[in-house]
Amino acid sequence: MDSDQLMTLRETIQRYIGGGWGKDIPDDQHPLAAWVIRGTDFGGARLGDVSTCPLRYHKESNLRSRRLQPSDIVFEVSGGSKDQPVGRSLLVTDSLLGRFAGDVICASFCKLVRPDANTIDASYLFWLMQAMYDDRSIVQFQVQSTGISNFRFEDFLDNLVVDVPPLATQRRIATVLASYDELIENNTRRIQILEEMAQAIYREWFVEFRYPGHEDVPLVDSDLGPIPEGWEWQPLFDVAVPTFGFAFKSKQFNTEGDGVPVIRIRDLPKNGSQTFTRESAATRYEVDDGDLLVGMDGDFHMCMWSAGPAYLNQRVVRFRPQDDSLSRYEIFLGLKRPIQELNQSIVGTTVAHLGKRHLELLRLAVPTEGVRNQARAVFDPLFDLVIGLRKANRNLRTTRDLLLPRLISGEIDVSDLDIDAGDAAA
Repeated sequence: MDSDQLMTLRETIQRYIGGGWGKDIPDDQHPLAAWVIRGTDFGGARLGDVSTCPLRYHKESNLRSRRLQPSDIVFEVSGGSKDQPVGRSLLVTDSLLGRFAGDVICASFCKLVRPDANTIDASYLFWLMQAMYDDRSIVQFQVQSTGISNFRFEDFLDNLVVDVPPLATQRRIATVLASYDELIENNTRRIQILEEMAQAIYREWFVEFRYPGHEDVPLVDSDLGPIPEGWEWQPLFDVAVPTFGFAFKSKQFNTEGDGVPVIRIRDLPKNGSQTFTRESAATRYEVDDGDLLVGMDGDFHMCMWSAGPAYLNQRVVRFRPQDDSLSRYEIFLGLKRPIQELNQSIVGTTVAHLGKRHLELLRLAVPTEGVRNQARAVFDPLFDLVIGLRKANRNLRTTRDLLLPRLISGEIDVSDLDIDAGDAAA
């Protein structure tokens, strides 16, 4: 294929088949173990995190016909929500499969799509599907049924006509876009290492009390157990200033980027918001990078915000240090365990609610001035590195997403790019 061709998606596909779910324990009919990738796992799996994928047991015939291999695409055909249409996709690579200790299939709400390698590069097809998802052109094939969005996959294959450039061009485009994902994945791994390091240091210093110089400091009794002499348990609000969110009018929310981002509880795990408002609020409700946030309904999610200026919505509380004597990372790590314990102990009739009265009871271990200074010298650089890498990832995603439609449409010519465009899906 030496020039662009208009083709239906079906003409680019070698085969496809629905996924499976199997059983949670083996039996005579389901003896073979295999990991299962669901739509909810796509985000982590794309960055190499497969920890959320369950291990299930399957029939031999089902596993044989559904076993994922490099250059397959997993396509979501059921699920979705108001803010997240169905139709997400995941490219299967050698690197991804190498993170599993065994065979892998996609879940029953997905389809295994195997591209025709003579017609289309798998990585290019993935980015093409991603572009259609991002610009919402894929939504026309979505059907809402009983609260669940389903996808008219057959119509999608037959009625969506796409411009398919020569394979060499496809691979150049895929290589450019994949380079951004590689940088994001590398940064994500560095963030994970830094976070694990910070947690280990905090546990060693502030839980086990094995900080530098601890050998010469005796432990003394306190109402919360032994603590190094000179340390004290201080109320959370004496250590960090709380600000509770503003009751923005949800009817004025939009997802078109009109106004200022609003941080809701659902935004904390992903550390970013796609909800905006033009409603104004006092400056005390402004959030910036490095602020510590806790959700107060459902699961009490925590995050160190790194997605830029935004507003604080109701039922989210922001903490900032009372002064510069304690590191923000130290406060964040000190809050994690008590917030988790509250998450397990507070029970509501429908949704658990974290209240100001609960937070007022929390106390953190505050060391002597010398140890505080040592802790800041350790935690502040780690904190800045984590926030900086998260911001870098945000910028990489923004740049990649801006390039994606321009590359796929041919607006940006890649023919003269001197890049190694071998197997882009490897």
